[in-house]
Amino acid sequence: MAIVYIALGANLGEPEKQAQNAILAIKQIPQTQIVNVSPFYRSNPLGPQDQPDYLNAVIKIDTLLSPFTLLKALQTIEKELGRERKAERWGPRTLDLDILLYDNMTINTDTLIIPHYDMYNREFVLYPLFDIAPDLIFPDQTSLKERIKKIPINNMTYW
Repeated sequence: MAIVYIALGANLGEPEKQAQNAILAIKQIPQTQIVNVSPFYRSNPLGPQDQPDYLNAVIKIDTLLSPFTLLKALQTIEKELGRERKAERWGPRTLDLDILLYDNMTINTDTLIIPHYDMYNREFVLYPLFDIAPDLIFPDQTSLKERIKKIPINNMTYW
């Protein structure tokens, strides 16, 4: 089975309920099991500041699905839970599920980039990831412990 880390974010509707529903839906993905879920964090929006704070978490799963099949399953969950994809980058959303890491794979296509293209610069990804995988080594052989030292926690708090 592949070890995969998924970022979860939501800031519309009831973010905690959206997160819980997403976790329940991920449990239903065939050939996949949840191993761990980080605590929920509250963070400032990355983009336009005239939107609610985000709930963020990271989920660790084991799966037999390919990265692209898993991506399709996660996008289906987003849609079923009310996600509308709009042109606005970093805008508000009911749910965002991003594959951060898939084993030690590196993928760079139009539809999927692994490791996630900007995860190393996002405290709302690195701190929840650290909660569940403090000894993680990234595909480029850098450690999460070293990377997290370079990223301030900013205004992020537990949800």
